[in-house]
Amino acid sequence: MSTRSITSASKWFLAFAGAACMAASTIFAASPNPALVKAKQEAEAKGYTFLFTRDEIIAEAKKEAKLRVLGSMTSTTYKFMMEAFKKRYPFIDVSVEDLRGTDAHQRTLLELKAGRPIDWDLCYVAPDFYTEYVPYVKKFDILGMAMQKVLAIPPPMVDPRNRNIVSIASSIFAVAYNKKLIRPKEVPKNWEDFLKPDYKGKKFMVDIRPLGFAALAAGLGEKWAMDYAAKIAAQEPVWVRGQSRSFAAILIGEHSMLHLAYYHSCMRSAKKDPSGSLECKVIEPVPARLDEFDAVVQNAPHPYATLLWLEFAASPEAQSIIDEHEPLNSSIYASDSALARATRGKKVSVNDWETLQHTSRWEQMALKAFGFPKAEDGGK
Repeated sequence: MSTRSITSASKWFLAFAGAACMAASTIFAASPNPALVKAKQEAEAKGYTFLFTRDEIIAEAKKEAKLRVLGSMTSTTYKFMMEAFKKRYPFIDVSVEDLRGTDAHQRTLLELKAGRPIDWDLCYVAPDFYTEYVPYVKKFDILGMAMQKVLAIPPPMVDPRNRNIVSIASSIFAVAYNKKLIRPKEVPKNWEDFLKPDYKGKKFMVDIRPLGFAALAAGLGEKWAMDYAAKIAAQEPVWVRGQSRSFAAILIGEHSMLHLAYYHSCMRSAKKDPSGSLECKVIEPVPARLDEFDAVVQNAPHPYATLLWLEFAASPEAQSIIDEHEPLNSSIYASDSALARATRGKKVSVNDWETLQHTSRWEQMALKAFGFPKAEDGGK
């Protein structure tokens, strides 16, 4: 064989080998990594749907081209969220209806239970009926996809038990006080300070809906929280119902402090206070609770577009919108949200996914420890 023939054969062989390597490389590159394969297998074994890539989700969402959301935040917040979402996904026609009040949530649940065709894709899972909603939520393994970075959602924002419900907001509790009636250095520095003799006898207000006590129970234990509730009752506080009226009472100087005040409500009222007398103090452990539970409806017409909405709602952009229009109601699990910053470096007692199912029972126990007080002194 001539030198020329050998050279030609070598070139042919090298070209073939190169092409084969490139083909093999393409095949392997297209194959999901073992962690994704395992996550998908585990999800499907439990009856969940798991997608390998966001590209799959986007491709399906483009086919759907529509999204209908039922949520519980304000219409102003949703207006700006929709505008930002449309810029990110111009191929999706999105509309949002803010749904508020127990009656509205019960109607939604009844419609889901009836199994009638629906025209909306995402529903707000009302905490009072949380377990009743679960069977009517589509079984996407949102947690698995979040953990594998298929969806850009912080995993702590997803229910680890059901894996398909996302909390996109949260609340913390603080102390609201009138700085013209009580000097800042005299305001309690921790929750036990409210038990001091100086604070006995109508010295502070307590809301008879004890959500804050449930948050304390989640972090400090049921026994501690219920003992604390009984000791608070022994301090003979002013029993009230409704925080807005309580802030008004503080502003006009009728009362000096509100125990376990919603921090976001306090800050909102403080911004509107022309006298500058209302202050909001965060003390440790900071009681917190998850809010705004959203999920894809089981028979949603546009489930993949809904996944993109949930991912967007958890994003820094959407969390910033929530902070702007519903200050301090963002998620404590969103890395740079206002609440994450407010609680950074502090001990936090969170009524989270592991304890939410005890909320109603803890509230009833706290009321019993209070002695079932009646609202009074401006709290009607």
